Amino acid sequence: MNTSPPPLTIIHNPAHTRFEVIVDGLRCDADYQLIDGVMHLTHTIVPKALEGRGIAAQLVTAALTWARAQQLQVNPVCSYVVAYIRRHPEWQDLLASAP
Repeated sequence: MNTSPPPLTIIHNPAHTRFEVIVDGLRCDADYQLIDGVMHLTHTIVPKALEGRGIAAQLVTAALTWARAQQLQVNPVCSYVVAYIRRHPEWQDLLASAP
């Protein structure tokens, strides 16, 4: 039995520094800032009505995949992103070193 959520079409919106998707007419996004080669993932926003569908995980995966492709380090400022990377060690190599 496959319990994975269906894949979403996530859009990278660099003008607004976020990854976003519209689900049931509501925008969900993962916001970031790029500073000196580090992608600071600052917020992951999924409206309450959409929680529990794996949307945040797909947004974060898209952001981390893009960061890896761009050879960026990642600073997970958002508590959800911190927890996500902790649960998915395949992304830990992207973590920015502490100063």
